[in-house]
Amino acid sequence: MCTRRQVSRPRRGWKLLVIVALALSSTAHADRIKDLTSIAGVRDNHLTGFGIVTGLDGSGDDARSPVVKSALMKALKRLGFSIDPANLQSRNVAAVMITAELPPFAKPGMTLDITVSSLGNAKSLAGGTLLAAPLKGADGQTWAIAQGSLSIGGFLVTGGTGSTTKKNHVTSGTVPGAAQVERAAPTELPEKQIALVLDDPDFTTATRMAEAIVAALGDGTARVGDSATVIVPITKAQRDQVPALIAKLEAIEVDPDVEAKVIIDEKTGTIVIGEAVTLRAAAISFGALTIEISEQQLVSQPESSFIGGTGETKVVPQTDIKVDEQNGPLRVVGKAATVGDVAAALAALGAKPRELVSILRALKAAGALRADLETL
Repeated sequence: MCTRRQVSRPRRGWKLLVIVALALSSTAHADRIKDLTSIAGVRDNHLTGFGIVTGLDGSGDDARSPVVKSALMKALKRLGFSIDPANLQSRNVAAVMITAELPPFAKPGMTLDITVSSLGNAKSLAGGTLLAAPLKGADGQTWAIAQGSLSIGGFLVTGGTGSTTKKNHVTSGTVPGAAQVERAAPTELPEKQIALVLDDPDFTTATRMAEAIVAALGDGTARVGDSATVIVPITKAQRDQVPALIAKLEAIEVDPDVEAKVIIDEKTGTIVIGEAVTLRAAAISFGALTIEISEQQLVSQPESSFIGGTGETKVVPQTDIKVDEQNGPLRVVGKAATVGDVAAALAALGAKPRELVSILRALKAAGALRADLETL
């Protein structure tokens, strides 16, 4: 028997290398301030609630669950019904957690989308209906009431022998527009200044943003607070027109500075190269190591067995191992100033994904790759 093992080459099943060039040229691309920032104090608020889903086809929580029994008894009591908990044997009910986002300036009567997730051991929430449940904020106050039929987007089929077939995740679902806001969100417009908070803090981007605002609105209309904040003062004449001022700010375009970064996903063999990545000239040599293992069975026949001795014939395994290390040629990679040049230079090496990952790390260690390496 002979087996060959290839070392440093990608295993079968590895996906092809994908190099995504986020920008194939150095042309600047401007983004709106609206897409780069948020306004301090104007944000969503998390809402959470507990509820009961009914109408399940025997796929709900265990009937002995004290959580389900207690919650169902309270729900029935509010409706004027009283029943012995021992008589609740159905698996058509499930306890769930409900989450939603309360947007800024939300007003009573507005509707919110909710996400419903199983809290117990229910097998599926398909076909269920969520009973009216309060949604509370971090302050413990009720801000919305949720109720509606669940949309699962999958299914679970169980056969008579216990075998199952499932598509997607069936123990959580969404209900579009199921929650109705009961109280206005406590959000107020800024009075003295507007603080634009950058999604990705960066001094260069913040400085460019302040300069763009000054160019559009005039001197003294913006200053950099820190790497994450740009401050826009509100004058007395603008205090009655703050929404209009915010709209003007959001429409201003800025060229954000991006970090030089290479993302590596070794599980799939995917490499993503950012726009700001550059490459200095370097010489690279890479090869493959081949290990050949040969196994065969040899018969050992002692001489004493032919002359009346006590020797025994035995089968002795023999293993031969050969190692062949093939050194690849020394290749020179030229200086690359744009991400398109970097992608072309790396593709010209002809390296496989696993080899390319090692090459990128070696280039980084040698100082030739001007980027941060991030492995997923």
